[in-house]
Amino acid sequence: MSLLSSLTDRFADAYQASGLERALGAVTVSDRPDLAQFQNNGALAAARGAGRPPRDIAADVIAAAGDPEVFSDLSVAGPGFINISLTDSYLGRHVDRLAADSRFGAVAHDPDRRVLIDFGGPNVAKAMHVGHLRSSLIGDSLQRVFRFAGYTVLSDIHFGDWGTQMGQLIIEAQLRKPDLPYFDPGFTGPYPEEPPFTLEDLQEMYPAVAARTKADPAEAERAREATLELQQGRPGYRALWQHFWNVSHDSQQRDFAQLGVGFDLWHGESTVHDRVAPMLERMQDVATEDAGALIIDVAEEADTKEVPPLLLTKSDGGYLYGTTDLATIDNRVAMKVDEALYVVDARQSLHFEQVFRAAYKAGIASQSMILEHVPFGTMNGPDGKPFKTREGGVLRLDDLIGLVRDAALARLDEAELATEYDEEERRDIAEKVGLAALKYGDLSNNRASNYVFDLDRFTAFEGKTGPYLLYGAVRIKSILRKAADADLVPGSIIAPTVDPERRLMLELSRFPEVIERTIESRAPNHLAEFAYDVVTAFNRFYEECHILSERDAERQASWLGLVELTLAMVSTLLDLLGIEIPERM
Repeated sequence: MSLLSSLTDRFADAYQASGLERALGAVTVSDRPDLAQFQNNGALAAARGAGRPPRDIAADVIAAAGDPEVFSDLSVAGPGFINISLTDSYLGRHVDRLAADSRFGAVAHDPDRRVLIDFGGPNVAKAMHVGHLRSSLIGDSLQRVFRFAGYTVLSDIHFGDWGTQMGQLIIEAQLRKPDLPYFDPGFTGPYPEEPPFTLEDLQEMYPAVAARTKADPAEAERAREATLELQQGRPGYRALWQHFWNVSHDSQQRDFAQLGVGFDLWHGESTVHDRVAPMLERMQDVATEDAGALIIDVAEEADTKEVPPLLLTKSDGGYLYGTTDLATIDNRVAMKVDEALYVVDARQSLHFEQVFRAAYKAGIASQSMILEHVPFGTMNGPDGKPFKTREGGVLRLDDLIGLVRDAALARLDEAELATEYDEEERRDIAEKVGLAALKYGDLSNNRASNYVFDLDRFTAFEGKTGPYLLYGAVRIKSILRKAADADLVPGSIIAPTVDPERRLMLELSRFPEVIERTIESRAPNHLAEFAYDVVTAFNRFYEECHILSERDAERQASWLGLVELTLAMVSTLLDLLGIEIPERM
């Protein structure tokens, strides 16, 4: 059990013993750490209903909760706040128990609850770019946290691999290479195994054909017909589409691997194509026709803003993103998903509101299934607008990763770190430092906020940055290596004797609540902030407590136990952020 939960239970018992509600016993970290470690404000809330002064209620609660083995101080402050501080022996015992728990006191959630996290969202024929970064990093961190918490987690990239753009690519491919067998209706195969186009070809082809179909109605009709034939299963078009899919998947998988991001599923719109028609058939009772199109009204009486109907099919019978998104929910229901989190740009909020309402209204999803949009803001350049290259184009993701790696290498040189290592190891360290800078720079911000990409600040070894955390973790590893070389072994953690040691223990004890807050808010910035607080608290402890030269063997072993626990927790926190720690710098 977490420290805060244990204290809350004790105070809930005390309020109950005083004839008051247990909910009043909530204990929080003190707003005034100079006065107390924790506080309880329940007496103020209880006073009106009880008809008694809050200070009197607080005094009764203190009398009921008091235990000299647990509390070094319980006192009433101001109008009725209860200040709480623990004995050092109780704190030491609690932290020693944390060290023996691989979850550091965090709650183990129900493994039968299936959570699907939908993030990434790249498209066929397009290389990954900076616009995919936030979805990828936030989504990856959330899948790591939910798994750590004990849930059964599935992650799905929701590949953009279907629709009119595929028909456009098919007609462009035919224009450029008309002799390919994919366009011959009489060809019986087998089709070539090697793709006829690279991803670079497709990236050049798509904007060209998109502009042409926009300007020429006849070309637009050709693309629509090709899309329809593809979706109806024309063998040549399906084989060509598979090449488009494969070259896009292979490239994007390499980009995700560079980021350290992985997915359980590479499902796309094509995955659920066969579900659309039967799903729409089941929706006849709730869908209506409007000017030849099929729509579902999702407005509700309590709406304070207009929520338009969701368009299911166009007048020509074509499907839209909303249609395939509904079919995707239908598929996820079949996969027995209890909770589906969509980590997608905040600008898509209205779309998801429409889709989720339609899913519930049509009975595709039960009311017990959680469908939730997890929106995020944009990564901006110094001008406050979405980040672009100096030329005004969209920066490719692998170029961004190269940018932060090179900046990290320059920072290592500047700080005279890793100078004695061979070039391969230095580049590996720079890779890890660069990714730490990129990931921490993003994830330390509240996901709902926009932020400015600041390469100089993100790659600094001082301040609230990824490199600062990595340097702190590497320092902790170095201490334990030196201790092992001196045959010093970590031992049981005992009562603290100095304030930095005490503060580090209190900081480490916050871990369970940080995990729960991250899950509840779907926001990794809580992890990022906490990781910084732990490393900072450790650095102060290290400056005050000279671990390797301590003469008291029991105290030294306890301090090494505290160092070992700190490393384990920092390593876990950074892993939950998707950040890898080098062995040395």
